[in-house]
Amino acid sequence: MSGECSRKTVVELLGVMDVPKVGRDRLVATAVEVCYRNGFNAVGIDQILAEAGVTKTTFYKHFESKDDLLVAAIQMRDDWETKAWMRAVEKLAGEDPCAQLLAMFDVLDRWFNDPDFGGCIFINAASEYPNPNDPIHQAAAAHLGKFWDWVHELATKAAAQDPDAFADAYTMMFEGALVMRQVSGRDDAARVARENVQRLMQAYFSQPD
Repeated sequence: MSGECSRKTVVELLGVMDVPKVGRDRLVATAVEVCYRNGFNAVGIDQILAEAGVTKTTFYKHFESKDDLLVAAIQMRDDWETKAWMRAVEKLAGEDPCAQLLAMFDVLDRWFNDPDFGGCIFINAASEYPNPNDPIHQAAAAHLGKFWDWVHELATKAAAQDPDAFADAYTMMFEGALVMRQVSGRDDAARVARENVQRLMQAYFSQPD
């Protein structure tokens, strides 16, 4: 890890999701911002429209309901966050899969100690819409599924003895760190989890990084 990368803030590593000037994408991006700040159920459609600067006519041109907008918002955030994390992890760790698995917790640590940390938007959404058949819950769960796939791919590249089991255990540690930070306020949660991930890698990889 280079010294320059090791000093970068989470905003420098991940960037910031742009809010388009007009149209459907502006409405969706505004919904992402407003719901992350205030919660999904606490925000009414009028507040989202007011912050986006669009009318109800424009809203109903693109969406049938607030729930449809929220699904689109989660999907937009999923697309942006997945790409941003992959870029950030590669900045810190290069192309080595073992180094990337550890670097994810370095990025997580920067995020946990950022003043704008408001929890994981996907865990928030799944918690506010707990019915697994709800489209909003499913959109949030899809993001977590993609994360598992990414971990599994890295574990396979690193020749893990059992990539499925490793991805399960790693994802539980990652999500557990998120919950510890969000619920208990532990800003060291990522560092604690990283130490356990190193031990996990020793168990699954013949020569862990």
